[in-house]
Amino acid sequence: MSQLDPGSMLDHYRIDAPIARSGMAVLYKATNVRDGVPVAIKVPLPEMEADPVLVERFRREEEIGQLLDHPGIVKTYNHEERSRMYMVMEWAEGRLLRSILNEERKLPIDRAIGITLGICDALDYMHKRGVVHRDLKPENVMVGDGDSIKLIDFGIAMKEDARRLTFVNLSAALGTPDYISPEQVKGQRGDQRSDIYAVGIMLYEMLTGSVPFVEPNPLAAMNERLLHDAPPARDLNPQIAPELEEILYRALEREPRHRYATASEMAWELQHQEQVGVEERGGARPAVRRGINKKVLIYVGMGLVPVLLFVLMLLLAKH
Repeated sequence: MSQLDPGSMLDHYRIDAPIARSGMAVLYKATNVRDGVPVAIKVPLPEMEADPVLVERFRREEEIGQLLDHPGIVKTYNHEERSRMYMVMEWAEGRLLRSILNEERKLPIDRAIGITLGICDALDYMHKRGVVHRDLKPENVMVGDGDSIKLIDFGIAMKEDARRLTFVNLSAALGTPDYISPEQVKGQRGDQRSDIYAVGIMLYEMLTGSVPFVEPNPLAAMNERLLHDAPPARDLNPQIAPELEEILYRALEREPRHRYATASEMAWELQHQEQVGVEERGGARPAVRRGINKKVLIYVGMGLVPVLLFVLMLLLAKH
């Protein structure tokens, strides 16, 4: 069964329409005919069901979803007897943050901060329960009425104490190039600070209309964050206060130990910017470093990419 047609039945759920398709599953809007409640149903592709590792990943995603109960995280309903493998989640009304950014490019500063605070609140709840999302991006943030948010798609999320699964698909194991943390590029599992890095990228994009690392291909974008800090956001939007730019720098530190340790720390500083001390970065500002020697660094960095990918594949094969 490759795709379900609108109007067809999947147990007691009526399929209304396909919503999205990935390399692993199809997401549908459906209706529970027992109570008339709309739901989202994620059905794995047939080739995924034939792969034990991917089946385990799907089951882990469902278990993680059932563990979390927070207004900023899409709910996954408890398992019930089913005729085949699929996952049932709440239907979240709203628009993807990606759609909003595509339409508006950059957001008013207060709105960007408000959305980020909602994300941080959901992350703080999730991280305290040992769950790391690992694929935060505007495509996985639903924005509802009053700019309330819901985090969606826990396809590569993990519990920090869970054993590692090996994926054939490199991008599925790592996340999305524009939002991936430097440690994930190096093949490390990533932890809650990796999610904070992704939040920093999203806030940067909401404030400036661009991600900080814009390169001609995904490998170059991943490599760039290994060599450079993010360019100053105030160069792209002078209305950004120095304190807010400092918060971005702290969220986007290349070394995880230098970032915010928790999402609540980042949220506190966003809410109390007047108490944020701005570090003197002087001549070491990223805009200066990215000047004269940029071409040399890019060539050196691109030469490292095949080595990094080879090491990464070895690491994945061992877990």
